[in-house]
This record gives sequence, structure tokens and C-alpha cells, in this order.
Amino acid sequence: MTALTSVRLAAPAAEWSAEVHREEQALAGVAGELRDLYDRSPAATPFQTHEWLSSWWGCYGGRGRLRLVLVRYRGRLVAAAPLMAGTCYGFPVLVPLGGEQSDFTDFLLDPAYADGAVRHLTRALLEECGGCAIDLREVRPGSVAHLVAAQWPRRTWQTPSSVCLELTATGIDDVLGRLPRRTAGKTRAKLRKIDVRGITVERAPAEGAAEAVHKLLDLHTLQWQGRPINPEHRRERFRRHLAEAVSGMVRDGRAAVLQYRWDGRLVAADLVLIGHRHVGAYLYGAVPELRACVDVSLMMLREDLALARDYYRLGVSLLRGDEPYKYKWRPDVVRNQRLILGRSASAAAFAGLARTRGYLAVRRHPGEVEHG
Repeated sequence: MTALTSVRLAAPAAEWSAEVHREEQALAGVAGELRDLYDRSPAATPFQTHEWLSSWWGCYGGRGRLRLVLVRYRGRLVAAAPLMAGTCYGFPVLVPLGGEQSDFTDFLLDPAYADGAVRHLTRALLEECGGCAIDLREVRPGSVAHLVAAQWPRRTWQTPSSVCLELTATGIDDVLGRLPRRTAGKTRAKLRKIDVRGITVERAPAEGAAEAVHKLLDLHTLQWQGRPINPEHRRERFRRHLAEAVSGMVRDGRAAVLQYRWDGRLVAADLVLIGHRHVGAYLYGAVPELRACVDVSLMMLREDLALARDYYRLGVSLLRGDEPYKYKWRPDVVRNQRLILGRSASAAAFAGLARTRGYLAVRRHPGEVEHG
């Protein structure tokens, strides 16, 4: 098979088919189908939207590395695994699109076709040549990837990955109701202090989303000036990826950029990704003087909860990271997993390295607080 071909794999029943796309523009070619499948995939997160993946691929992907596995039933797309060829610890592997910029990785699946779709997706992933294993990091409980792992006929490995914290709540009053009376009283006083300042918040429109993202990243850099920051957040490719992805996601109701102004001046911005179940606080920035006079995380949490209520979501995911300040809200703890699906004999050696180094990586947190 050449690097730029679409390969149809044999299926045991005529109504089922599977195909692997390697051509560079494959994601664009099935954009409408992937958007529709995402809407029918309740386990998917915003990191599996076409806008997020295609933007990421355009900024981080490499020629000849795409492996887009699609499963169809009577021509309708019912499952998808957006993967790419890569190298980890010196081993050739297949990894999901999205990389370190995605808090969750998974496949897409229409549950109405779950049994057959998972079976054919598993078979297609096994038959696709290249890579000793499929390395799926940051797989949350209940993901489609777990269904594939359950049917995988070869060895699989699972190791703990990042901690994610979630607040199932209808609003800030619901959150405060969980706190001790004294703590809740102090928090309400902080909210009144925010309101007295006259800080306003608005959602950037789709046509202004890219500019809003650039301003957010400028604020984010300013916020961490003189302190450790994720170096990727300073790079132009990350800026381009986020601006492009968020523009489409805001248009489709999959994201919102909240902008906070004080006396007309933009003093903070918060990027919130809108999933099927929760909204996720992905990245924020604020001027230092604002942080000196109000509780910025509380201010943003109240607005994020209001956004979740407006979109009829369960609450707010604080996404990856178990920083101590997040626990004061008494969130639910959700542990992601790293799944390794073996495809050749060398997978065992790769999994041994991954389990050791991956466990250590989970226990090591950077100085930067990544999310709002």
C-alpha cells in the first residue's frame, strides 16, 4: 500500500465495510460525515470533533502518517478511529490525533450499531500494517476505546494516566451547598466582591473567535510571566491550532470564549469546550492586577457553570490536573487510563517501558496551573 491511498478492507458481510485513509486531505473529505458521527457518539468529547482534529492535524501532523480508519454500515459512517503513525521510546506505534493538546482521546461510535461497528473497527485496526501497538493515552471511563480493548484478540495493557476533576452542578449555589457553612459564607463574600467591581462577561461571536483566542493567549502568557509555563503555549503552531479549531467549534456550539472586561478593558478570557455531558475549562488568562483583587478561578467557575446550565450539560469538567485549589469545590475524581493494544511481539517490550514511564509521568505535575 502506498502512503497516499484509501484501502478498503474485506468485510464478512456485504452491508459492512471498513477503510483506511492515508491521504493528507482525508479529514477534509469526510468532514460532514465526521461531524454527523460526532453528534451520534455520546461518549465522545470535544477533542474528537472534526474541527479540533483537523486543525491539530494541519498544525502538528506529518506527511504520510495519517491513518484514518472508518467503518460503514450500508454506506453510513458508524465508527471512526483518527490515528497517525508515530514513534514512542523508539518503537513504531499508532497514536490518536490530538496529541498532548487533548485532555481525552477516544474513537467515535454510533451506539445504535455498537456490536458490529466495534467488531469491524477492531478487525480493521488489526489489519492496518505498521506499528507494534496502538497507544491510547488519556482514555476516560466509558470510552469507546474500552469497548475495542474488550474485543482485542491480542495482548492489551492498561495503566493509570491523568486525574480529571468534575463538578456535577446546576449552578454556583449548588456547589456552595456542598461546602461547610463557614467556607460557603466566605465564598459568597468573594462573589459579592467580584460583582461590586463591575466586571462584565460576554461570549465572543463565531466571527470573532479567532481574535478572541489570540487575546486569550496573550493574557495567558502575561499571567505566567516570570514563572514556569507550558512552552507549547508560546508556540505559533499552538496558537494557529487553537484559533482555527475554536472558530469552528464556537460556530457549531462546541466551544465558547468568555471575555471579562473591567471598565471596558479586557482583563481575562476563558476558553470553555462544550461536550455532550460537561463543559470543560481548557485554558484561561488574566492580567496580574485582576488576580490581586478578586478570586479569578471562582469568577470563571460561576460563568462556566452558567454556560453548562444554558446548554443543559451536567456541569463543569476541570479537565486534567489535580491541583489542590480544585479540590476546595469537592469535585468528583475521574482517572483517565492509558490503553495499549498490542499488534506484534515487540508490543510487550514497548508496554513495559510505557507502563513504567507513564506512571511516573502521571505523578509529575508542572508548576503551571493549566486550566481555568
